[in-house]
Amino acid sequence: MRAVDKVAVLTSGGDAPGMNAAIRAVVRKGIFHNLRIFGVYHGFAGLINGQITQMELGSVADIVHRGGTILKTARCKEMLLPEGQKLAADQLIARGIDALVAIGGDGTYRGAKKLAELGIKVVGIPGTIDNDINGTDFTIGFDTSVNTVVEAVSKLRDTATSHERVFVVEVMGRNCGDIALHAGLATGAESILIPEIPFDLEEISEKLRRGFQRGKNHSIIMVAEGAGNVIDIARQLTDQSGFENRVTILGHVQRGGSPSSADAVLAGLMGAKAVEALLEGQSEVMIASSGNEIVTKSLDIAFAPKPYSKEKIYQTADELAI
Repeated sequence: MRAVDKVAVLTSGGDAPGMNAAIRAVVRKGIFHNLRIFGVYHGFAGLINGQITQMELGSVADIVHRGGTILKTARCKEMLLPEGQKLAADQLIARGIDALVAIGGDGTYRGAKKLAELGIKVVGIPGTIDNDINGTDFTIGFDTSVNTVVEAVSKLRDTATSHERVFVVEVMGRNCGDIALHAGLATGAESILIPEIPFDLEEISEKLRRGFQRGKNHSIIMVAEGAGNVIDIARQLTDQSGFENRVTILGHVQRGGSPSSADAVLAGLMGAKAVEALLEGQSEVMIASSGNEIVTKSLDIAFAPKPYSKEKIYQTADELAI
């Protein structure tokens, strides 16, 4: 007997470019192995309400390049309560569904963990632009988001140069500054402010003054949202440096767009690996990027704080922006 016969897949939490590619991989890999695959619409809220439909090959045709998620997503407060968790599990059990592949971030994994405790086999796929899931080098959507920021900042530099101004750019990242760090290095930002590393606005102001003295007429300051209130930071920079600045908050544009090739490949490999894990009888695992491999790890690893390991990237970016 196979470990599973019927498998459901859902997306939950914030959407991320590449989620559709992961859905496609789960559906097609599953059908290749003669599994019956079911799509759950609107995340855990849809699961509780029984919004579950069997997927066919054609259900995922021409979606690999599309941003967002065809299964939709939603926040679900009911999933935080034992009553909601039982309702969700009962919907799967009533349909004879053996396992659930949950694509999302920390909240999605926690919901999946609760279902595992109620007897449902679960596998988590990391889909979040923030790259803030412990245990995996990269999450689906991160690379695309960085590329979106790089494109936007490249355009802002044209305006910054024309008006000879400092631009302070806020990007997403409440607890993880990876978007700001990677995009800042890629665009040559003069300073990068992230929640993991303390910063001194007087030192940043002095760097701006040194740049002006040697003939530099514009600067980009990259700020992760978790580093502090960007309006207050911009105001203090003006007061301390004497230079006028403009604030740009990129917001939810960072979530949209077709996935980059890197994200599409990562999503395809992770989706396929999730099905393989279930066929092998694994449960309560997450799919992770580790070095050049796609592997399974205990789902509990995702709930541990993510150790910060990018001081070298931060130091390099700072040295190059001298």
